[in-house]
Amino acid sequence: MKISQICAFVVAVMSLAVQGLAAETLTMKDAVEAGLKSNPSIQAAREALQAADYAVKSAKASFGPSLSTQYGYLRLDERPQSFGQTAGTLDNWELTFNVHQPLFTGFNLLTTYEKSILEKEQAASQIDNAELQLTVAIQDVFLQLLQARENVRSAEDSLVRLRSQLKVNTAFYDVGLRPKLDMLQAQVDVATAEQLLLAAQNNVDTLGAQLNTLIGRHVDADVAYVGALEYFPMSLTLEECLRRAQTNRPDLRIARQAVGVAEKDTVLAAVPYYPQVGADFNYIRAGQDPLVQGGEYHEASEWNAQVGMKWTFFEWGKTYYGEKRAQKNVSRLMQEYLNLENDALFEVKKNFLQIKETEKRIAAARQGLVAAKESYRMAVARYEAQVGTNTDVLDALSAQTLAEASVNGAMSAYERAVAGLYGAMGEKNPELLPR
Repeated sequence: MKISQICAFVVAVMSLAVQGLAAETLTMKDAVEAGLKSNPSIQAAREALQAADYAVKSAKASFGPSLSTQYGYLRLDERPQSFGQTAGTLDNWELTFNVHQPLFTGFNLLTTYEKSILEKEQAASQIDNAELQLTVAIQDVFLQLLQARENVRSAEDSLVRLRSQLKVNTAFYDVGLRPKLDMLQAQVDVATAEQLLLAAQNNVDTLGAQLNTLIGRHVDADVAYVGALEYFPMSLTLEECLRRAQTNRPDLRIARQAVGVAEKDTVLAAVPYYPQVGADFNYIRAGQDPLVQGGEYHEASEWNAQVGMKWTFFEWGKTYYGEKRAQKNVSRLMQEYLNLENDALFEVKKNFLQIKETEKRIAAARQGLVAAKESYRMAVARYEAQVGTNTDVLDALSAQTLAEASVNGAMSAYERAVAGLYGAMGEKNPELLPR
């Protein structure tokens, strides 16, 4: 191999290594998809669904026959006698094979199977609910992160303006046009702005670590989250949102399924009212030694078949009160479902009203920012023209910084309310696109 080829190979390997070490870049949609794939809570819900599937298969298998065996040894203190004659042996070995087929169990097997199917559907709904909650949580933190970054930019711009003002104050002080107090006040404001910038940067790092955790990455993972705060109008009406919530919310579906499971428990509680009917086939081998090969007093092999019924028809009200308890549990779950439905509809309306409020806040904050920028420009011009005070400049600068924060906060609150509304309607919308 030529030296040039070796060099090219080394460069290619190093390039791949650098790419592997480069930060992972994720949009909001990418972050949601990564979370749904890797978050441990979602994995746990999927394991629960798999367990519920096995429970269905187990309940279904109960309809078939069961096979069992029994092997035992019996030692007597003396030989059995019949009319003065020996009728048995001291050592008795017996091996029995049994096949049992349930015929009627008071609807126990059927109801248990139907209950297991409902529980599997409930486990599937639990996955939907976990994914929905995780989606909203990721979007909320993601939007807080975007807001925090905007606040950092605003703090950086404010610090630049304050440092510029400090230079002006220092220059004016040096030539005797301004008192030393103006320069000292500007220095204090610069120091305060530097601390606020550090706090804003720490907030960005904290939110980034929280987002890493939500999407199943290590807390120190180098992930670059990209995006920007945007405004997009919502065209949904409140009535449509409420209708979607009643249809789509997985927690309401889980509550309805819980009522169905409780109704199956009521049927199971009434099982003892009915007789238990089953068929058995027994194959028996006996003998006076462990090989059970028969003998003078033992049949080498025999079989029998039977159909039997067992019915416990009186237990001092145990079954009656058990059934009543199960019925009350159904009533309780129904009331809890109605309460959950009311809470869900309230959550929808709360987020809907929040959207309307933040829309107005965005418009007002943008107008305030325009006015604050103009006020700061005029205050600086007046100060440089020796007709304004340093306090006027600092007040105008503070007002502009607050106005920028208000715009960022209103934009973030709007998108977070939109994410909350989709979550309240039971819909996963990773990109927050209008639907």
